[in-house]
Amino acid sequence: MTENAQLLARVAAKAHNTRPWGWPSLPEPADASTLARAEATLGFPLPSLLADLYLRIGDGGFGPEYGLLPLLDSPPAGEPAVVVQYLANRESGRRDPDWPWPECVLPISHWGCAMYACVDCRAPEATVLLFEPNADDADHAWYVDAPSLTAWLGSWADGTGWYEETNEELEMAPWTEFRIRTTQARAS
Repeated sequence: MTENAQLLARVAAKAHNTRPWGWPSLPEPADASTLARAEATLGFPLPSLLADLYLRIGDGGFGPEYGLLPLLDSPPAGEPAVVVQYLANRESGRRDPDWPWPECVLPISHWGCAMYACVDCRAPEATVLLFEPNADDADHAWYVDAPSLTAWLGSWADGTGWYEETNEELEMAPWTEFRIRTTQARAS
């Protein structure tokens, strides 16, 4: 069994035994056509591990805090789906250049208070970022939550994430590529 297959099995086991706030049950996995429509609308592919989460475990409804958002349809808690939230964030960034949203940074889970866990779909390891807009400016709103989606999922499955009561003192490093990525996007 590959490392990803082992991780997916651990995540699936935890997903079937826990319910994030607002989710009465684990949704069925997304089908390949839903994934294809999502990627076509976004204009870029999801990292393979993220796609596998949606295709093999469920179309959202599992993971830390409020859980992963579904790809295209709004979840029971009323949050927008991943694609809708990404497009809204990109549009908002175009209207307000002081708060640009980086291209290919996909919000996958809502933490509350407008904070999101996001996956950098350009990074080979699918870095997970924390968007914390309660900062004074956009340069201080982005942090590296985990160096990879694999590490992020592992910390959730193990109960060792920064959001756990026992780990509240953990500090995240700022995402140093934020300004580079948003400046490149404006220049092109």
